[in-house]
Amino acid sequence: MRVKPILLLALLIGVGTSQANAAGCLKGAAVGGVGGHFVGNGHAVLGAAGGCIVGRHMANKKAKEDAQAKAQVQQQTQSQQPNQANQ
Repeated sequence: MRVKPILLLALLIGVGTSQANAAGCLKGAAVGGVGGHFVGNGHAVLGAAGGCIVGRHMANKKAKEDAQAKAQVQQQTQSQQPNQANQ
């Protein structure tokens, strides 16, 4: 049966993710599984595995963008504080 190795691979990918990446993987797997189900027989598992990978990528990308935005706001806040003290 070919589905078992694919399920095992998807499980190992899911176990290897950290808690922060779990949400992206779960959301991507759900979307990919539904999409794969509509494509044809046996494609739901492949869609879920692919969706997990894409979901992790997107979640990591968003986390990186959020961290950059937060650092930029902190930098702007720190640069404005000396100006307010001199006034």
